[in-house]
Amino acid sequence: MEKTYLYSFFIILLFVFSGCSIFPKQIIFKKNTSKKYAIEKREFKLTVTATAYTSHKSQTDKTPFLAAWNNRLKPSVKSIAVSRDLLNRGFTNGTYVTIDGLPGRYKVLDKMNKRWKKKIDIYMGTNLKKARRWGKRKVTVRWKKKS
Repeated sequence: MEKTYLYSFFIILLFVFSGCSIFPKQIIFKKNTSKKYAIEKREFKLTVTATAYTSHKSQTDKTPFLAAWNNRLKPSVKSIAVSRDLLNRGFTNGTYVTIDGLPGRYKVLDKMNKRWKKKIDIYMGTNLKKARRWGKRKVTVRWKKKS
């Protein structure tokens, strides 16, 4: 008699730990979710108009080192501002881009006024002469975005 109780107890434990129940409507089969999907990064490129800007009150507002996303601009950091139509293409806050013809990577830290389309502004710190020498050019910008 005692052995039957012991066997019944072990069978019930087996059902409980295997995820099954003794009631047919509550039998649950667990899916194997061990497959991991890798996030694929794609590189994109786009030709845009590039101008330059600096942290002077004449080119910005009363807070020349504060960007539209509340990022603090530092003259030593390579950063750009993007027109708002480029936000849907993956130029979000913190995205790194490369600009053909310029060394290094630039970080998107600012966004421009709504009136600009397909345009970037390269941050030149406080160097007004360098920004004027840059002028207005067509450049190819490359970036990676997660799919």
